[in-house]
Amino acid sequence: MTNPLRTTWCLHLISDFRTKHLTTVNNIYQRQVDNRLAPDLCHTYTPRVINTEQQLGEFLPKLRAAAWVAMDTEADSLHAYPEKVCLIQISTAAGDELIDPLAPVNLDPLFAALSEHELIMHGADYDLRLFRKHHEFVPRAIFDTMLAARLLGERQFGLSSLVEKFLGVKLDKASQKADWARRPLTERMETYARNDTHHLKPISDKLKLELQNKNRLGWHQESCARLIEECSQPPVVDGDSVWRVKGSHALNRHALAVMRELWQWRETEAIAANRPPFFILSHEKMVELAEAAVGRQAVDPLLPPRMSPRRRDTLVAAIRAGLALPHDRHPEKVRHHSTRPTETEMRRYRELERRRDAHAHKLGIDPTLIASRATLGDLARDWEQHAPELMNWQRELMK
Repeated sequence: MTNPLRTTWCLHLISDFRTKHLTTVNNIYQRQVDNRLAPDLCHTYTPRVINTEQQLGEFLPKLRAAAWVAMDTEADSLHAYPEKVCLIQISTAAGDELIDPLAPVNLDPLFAALSEHELIMHGADYDLRLFRKHHEFVPRAIFDTMLAARLLGERQFGLSSLVEKFLGVKLDKASQKADWARRPLTERMETYARNDTHHLKPISDKLKLELQNKNRLGWHQESCARLIEECSQPPVVDGDSVWRVKGSHALNRHALAVMRELWQWRETEAIAANRPPFFILSHEKMVELAEAAVGRQAVDPLLPPRMSPRRRDTLVAAIRAGLALPHDRHPEKVRHHSTRPTETEMRRYRELERRRDAHAHKLGIDPTLIASRATLGDLARDWEQHAPELMNWQRELMK
């Protein structure tokens, strides 16, 4: 007869062995994963970043003599407000370099040297705007690999997708949302940053050759020039619309007065805390607070639970300021007056759409690269006025 106590003891022994064994195996596996993602964590790492006048001076002759230059940036828009350029990555045939724009270094000679080259970039619009805003730098010419890929009909045109497709290399994107203002950079962040420009030259060579073979290189050059032109213009800020966040259109005028005060309060808090506005208070919560305030509902239950007393008091003061404004100082509701297209305009629109879609299908590209729906509507209403707004290659296809 089996002793039940002995059976129970044996089962516990087996269970304990399996648990310890599996724990050991899992720990070994996790160490292998960690080592693969961050090799040799125990060794001392020294960042290789240009952050002194001497280092920059030694690099500039190589940059000026370079046959080609690839460039990218990293900013801290997810971690700070306003955002700033935190890192500039530059690749040449001589290697990949990282420049620290947060260091006390005069970058004017760097931008002067960059202006002598066509810069190979990927998805350059955000970088161009950052350079224009923070450094007043506008490049002479660029080769945007994302634009090139789209003009060739690539549906997956992110940098990782292109590098994997054309070069067979899989990039580690774990540092994509890192805080790039932190110093020193980690080894993993530095590797990520270098990879953003390291592969751009071979990618651009392959894309340029294909653009030439398909007679679309001129399209790409014109598109890159248009991108530089658009991104180099100073942004026009409309003081009466900048605070009208998503969802605020449904508010009445009194609630809009509160909404405006809340937006201004959030801007002040975000700048003081150096944190993006959505970390301070979400769009949805501001709309909810404005609606509750004019409806004489308690706002305290709507406030974030971990808000500091000082911040809570200043927020409540902003709400009271909006409520106290006289009726004649309440913002007007924005009413969008859209003119219904005539039968003739609708007929023109459908014809233009068919023409665009037929060309896009034949070329194997996204139809919106030729003309967006809004552009088609403008062209249908007045071709003579809006056709000059198209690029030459777009206009030729739409004739």
